[in-house]
Amino acid sequence: MKPTKRPIILAAVLVVILCFFTSTSFGNEPYHLGIALGLSGTGAPYSEEAVKAIEIAVNEINTQGGLLGRHPIRLFIRDTRTNPDIAKEVVSKLIQKDKVRCIIGTYSSACAMAIKSMCREAQVLHIATISNSEDITKKDFSPYTFSTVPNTYMMAKGLIMGITELAHEKGWRRYATIASDYAWGRSSQAIQVQLMKQNAPELELVGEYWPPLGESQFNSIIISMMAQKPDFVLGTIGGADNAYFMRDAREYRFFKTVEYPGGLISVSELIRQALSIRRGRYGRCRAPFFAHLEIPMMTRFVETYRAKHDSYPTDWSVMSYDGVYALQQGIEKAQTIESEKIKDALKGITINTTRGRLFFREIDNQLSCSAYFGRVADDPNYPIPVYHDLLEIKGPEIWRPEGEIAAARAK
Repeated sequence: MKPTKRPIILAAVLVVILCFFTSTSFGNEPYHLGIALGLSGTGAPYSEEAVKAIEIAVNEINTQGGLLGRHPIRLFIRDTRTNPDIAKEVVSKLIQKDKVRCIIGTYSSACAMAIKSMCREAQVLHIATISNSEDITKKDFSPYTFSTVPNTYMMAKGLIMGITELAHEKGWRRYATIASDYAWGRSSQAIQVQLMKQNAPELELVGEYWPPLGESQFNSIIISMMAQKPDFVLGTIGGADNAYFMRDAREYRFFKTVEYPGGLISVSELIRQALSIRRGRYGRCRAPFFAHLEIPMMTRFVETYRAKHDSYPTDWSVMSYDGVYALQQGIEKAQTIESEKIKDALKGITINTTRGRLFFREIDNQLSCSAYFGRVADDPNYPIPVYHDLLEIKGPEIWRPEGEIAAARAK
């Protein structure tokens, strides 16, 4: 009897099948993307704007067949309530139950710090698109965490560059600070005061104020500030807190005698306070859409966002939209949805964003995005006030020197 060739043929077929599934990288498996944001509580307005942008980006990618043309993105959206303990619970479920490969979020820097080690241990990518304490990528470094936001050091340095010039121009001599009493506020204010001492040592700090996150009554703080007689106030409060502060300040006619040039006036505030915000006031923001309408990716995004939501994309929308496309471009480079290879592909990569061609710095996975400082003014092209005399300070001009980061990690 002649020996059969069937075992040889079957073996060959199995090898071909194995090679096929290996080369196609997880077949057509959906990509599970987790969103952990503060959809209730003080971070709700910003978080909702971020989700809207993420959904637009995901829809665009899925319309093209998904990641790598074959992995449709499936979103899992969860509410952290801007609470670090709840953020950890939410992220644990996203990782263990929903099997997400990447988490975008969070609103709060304290929440981002709380989930960073969890993502690292689970080898899940973590893209910070709103929270911006520099400690997210500076201390206890995680190779799985990336930031598409100008961090607290970058925002502070950009702000101080703008304010120092204003102080000399206007003859300011005294200033006070106010910051929300949590990770973002503490980190930002410490950096700002340090940089102010370095760049304008002649300016005197006359008072520091630390309202708790979620504060809605600022009367006593404003009365105390007025007694200190500062020429200007550096502010590191955002969202509803900032709106309440400005409401109470207007009641005391605070802005008649004190400038507030350091406040975070994002596009969210320009929209929500369009009627009440004082024209001529100086402020800072992280990603204003109107600064980059010459970039086709931004123009397309603004048009889509407006058509879908009858509003303009805010800073949080822009940075979150860019976060999804950063992930997509990392996957394109890695040619797989395996997180270990994607994190390596993202390290040092230059990507297309709504804000131009930017890159992730290798030492800390910080995107080279700009900070912005300008004067609030009406504009005939928009139904909302925007920034005029807008100063864009490029990321590499304002991020912390690599030597300082290495030294901080060595301690």
